[in-house]
Amino acid sequence: MKHIGILSLALLLLISCNSEKKQEVVQEAEPIEKNEQKGEGQTYCNPLDIDYTYMVYNSSRNISYRSGADPAVIEFRGEYYMFVTRSFGYWHSKDLVKWDFIKPQQWFFEGCNAPTSFNYKDSLVYFAGDPAGYGSILYTDNPKKGTWTPTASISNNIQDSELFIDDDGKTYLYWGSSNVYPLHVKMLNKDDRFLETGVKKDLINLVEEEHGWERFGENNFHPTLKEGYMEGASMTKHNGKYYLQYAAPGTQFNVYADGVYIGDTPLGPFTYMKNNPMSFKPGGFTNGAGHGITVKQINGQYWHFATMALASNAQWERRLCMFPTYFDDEGLMYSNTEYGDYPRFAPNHPTKAGQHNGWMLLSYKGNVTVSSSMKQIMKFTSNDDEITVTELPLEKNANQAILSKVLTDENPKTFWVAEANNDQQWIEIEMLHPGKIYALQLNFHDYETGVYTRVKGLRHRFSIEVSEDGETWQTVVDRSKSDIDAPNAYIVLDTPVTAKYVRYKNVEVPGANFAMSEFRVFGLGLGEAPKKVNGFTVKREKDRRDAAFSWNPVEGVQGYNIRWGIAPDKLYQSWLVYDVNEHFMRCLDRDTPYYFCIEAFNENGISEKTDVIFVE
Repeated sequence: MKHIGILSLALLLLISCNSEKKQEVVQEAEPIEKNEQKGEGQTYCNPLDIDYTYMVYNSSRNISYRSGADPAVIEFRGEYYMFVTRSFGYWHSKDLVKWDFIKPQQWFFEGCNAPTSFNYKDSLVYFAGDPAGYGSILYTDNPKKGTWTPTASISNNIQDSELFIDDDGKTYLYWGSSNVYPLHVKMLNKDDRFLETGVKKDLINLVEEEHGWERFGENNFHPTLKEGYMEGASMTKHNGKYYLQYAAPGTQFNVYADGVYIGDTPLGPFTYMKNNPMSFKPGGFTNGAGHGITVKQINGQYWHFATMALASNAQWERRLCMFPTYFDDEGLMYSNTEYGDYPRFAPNHPTKAGQHNGWMLLSYKGNVTVSSSMKQIMKFTSNDDEITVTELPLEKNANQAILSKVLTDENPKTFWVAEANNDQQWIEIEMLHPGKIYALQLNFHDYETGVYTRVKGLRHRFSIEVSEDGETWQTVVDRSKSDIDAPNAYIVLDTPVTAKYVRYKNVEVPGANFAMSEFRVFGLGLGEAPKKVNGFTVKREKDRRDAAFSWNPVEGVQGYNIRWGIAPDKLYQSWLVYDVNEHFMRCLDRDTPYYFCIEAFNENGISEKTDVIFVE
């Protein structure tokens, strides 16, 4: 069924992008002094705050890191289950926000790889994802208990599979992960060990010469490789149409995304959706929104769970994200990823579920001092093979306090490592401006942690203090005795507090050394939102998959958010950039005309959007 708010949302978007009215300060934060993370005030933040598993692959090279990728999420009897690559189990939730890990009684030795799961009429949950590529399917009528029954192995060389059972009971298996071969489908008999029925065919492949976003590489550019990877098939049935989703161009890149082909039957033929990609988050702190799955909430709202690239310790170091997903008046599928790593209203919000809730980033480029520093690292992934690693020189301020700029730079590939892991280690941020703090996100880094599987007893223990003057401190978070394992801890304060200084005090984290990649503080500044952008220009290049943008700098901004789409009221895509007043992207479809606008933002809010520009 169509999401009930889509027409009003489209109308609002059209009006806001064409408005000539006086600038308005956009602040949609909940007008509450106490936020207890329940009811309409509940929020979440990407990457999702779950206890990600340490990976077994790369253990032969002594590379230790957590990862979460390729999510398969289902609703079963009113609750939700999330299966994730090589996690040695899966997660359960009642609200799509708080997830608890379930260790199953029978499972694959190395964990599942690119799993698939399917709820068949609330009777059985089917699951597949053997890392060896065999097509064994497990099933259960009680996933919360963790007991599963396997079928006999039915096929091999099945990578990135998607099991789909239609309303008539006919069963389909989609699969494929290649930069050469297409996605495939074959029919199975679910009533006879999922044996093949003989119907098997090739479906779709990438068309990089037409679809810029499918091109391989960071920012869709690679000096030698031109073919992206097509993988991560998933199927959503909506209003009698079949939406075949696929990921491209590579999981390690900021432009990893999910596209859609639409068909009238599960076997096709399928037609490329004109507003692709459906799920796309190339800019900001954490990038990527590909190899996902779309699940329908019990209230009818759709959600797209996907993979975000971290790629610091290894190319396959990843995290998970969740975005609200809709079908518009043309039946086009799209996700809301704008400000996609800022706090968002939780799925229980009656009208704004999944939308950015208005809390802005207070900590960006804040002045950071730390207790000690064993090293500070900056990494850059230029393509599939080459990673530039730079160890930054030790810097101190006039008071001889150690500085760490990497903790407020909005880059997950930079990180700081303390000399120890004890209660003598701390981080202090002096924000550029005071603000009202609502929430914090702590993105811990795995530095030579020495863990290569899922183990019990991991925990992050710490406290957080705030101050208005740097002298008098108030404790606002106390997890000093906590047993919570939270590598991407997202914490909403019980009561918002105005401050300019924030201090993290370590007690214990996994690993020999306390390390962190980003310390993010969210809330609302005490000043004014930026003025409307002027001088916004768009130039499509000779290669029409490419476009160059420029605009006049706006005083007092942190960054800008470029929006585009196939119609003035269908600006479904966005790309957030910090500091710059120009941008170049290679993600457009060659033969599609587009509409563009831009807005500025800072810690106080978001500016009015510019008028929409049409570019043939």
